[in-house]
Amino acid sequence: MPPNRKLQCHFVLLVLAALRGDSRYLELQDAADYDPLLLFSASPKRELAGEQPYRRALRCLDMLSLPGQFTFTAARPQLHCAAFFIGEAEELLSIRFDLVSIDCRRGDFLKVFDGWILKGEKFPSSQDHPLPTTDRYTDFCESGFSQRSIRSSQNVAMIFFRVHEPGNGFTLTIKTDPNLFPCNVISQTPSGRFTLVVPRQHRNCSFSIIYPVVIKISDLTLGHVHGLQLKKSSAGCGGIGDFVELLGGTGLDPSKMLPLADLCYPFHGPAQLKIGCDNSVVRMVSSGKHINRVTFEYHQLEPYELENPTGNSIPEFCSSGL
Repeated sequence: MPPNRKLQCHFVLLVLAALRGDSRYLELQDAADYDPLLLFSASPKRELAGEQPYRRALRCLDMLSLPGQFTFTAARPQLHCAAFFIGEAEELLSIRFDLVSIDCRRGDFLKVFDGWILKGEKFPSSQDHPLPTTDRYTDFCESGFSQRSIRSSQNVAMIFFRVHEPGNGFTLTIKTDPNLFPCNVISQTPSGRFTLVVPRQHRNCSFSIIYPVVIKISDLTLGHVHGLQLKKSSAGCGGIGDFVELLGGTGLDPSKMLPLADLCYPFHGPAQLKIGCDNSVVRMVSSGKHINRVTFEYHQLEPYELENPTGNSIPEFCSSGL
């Protein structure tokens, strides 16, 4: 199975497991209807210039990793539905409502969320997103077609929807736009290489990998002296305005994860850390005074790598999630 397909199925399994224990956002009335392997196109491809856009039906619980036009039509009352959208790291997502046939007065709704949210945990976290949480929601029942198109602040977004009347539903189109300086990212794959750049902006940026991984940092530019410090005290890099931290946890929200290592000073690597958690995050905190840059590679953590630790590793933390 290709690595990106494995990651997508892994995430869907996490979603299904989480939702069975929490129906505040979604309710799986017929869990057997949702085969994680079927939540993705058998052979997804990017839309090519001059070709017709990709089209398919949208499911009550869905995840999409390619642009196109998607239509949801209720076959029966669907009360707790959501669709997760993800683009490449260097992309923003645009969600356009083409046709909407729902009854808001009866309790139907269609909401867009700028990011992902699951069991109350958000990505990006409230600390990392430029907008307050309430402003990250767009409610069609309130705005109608006056706000027909919504653009995300990062490479992920999602919709929540409820449709009571069979035959009602909506059609939307997902497009992608280039993002010159990606800040908050969820990786589509369990392996890759990325350079996170924050150009003199006072903001925090998180790169999330929904997999246990080995992270190798090859270069860190911050604007002061050299060094790497494993987190040993609550102080960490708190007195320094620009730093990178490595986090691990089981949910989506970086602010609720355990800080595993602080990188307080510039260096030329390599520095390696193994994180045996369902979710691993490289997070950069920037004061806005410098052009900060961190380059890293990551790959899925295999069981034998936990059995034979080398370099810096946290094998005992979250290892039960493997």
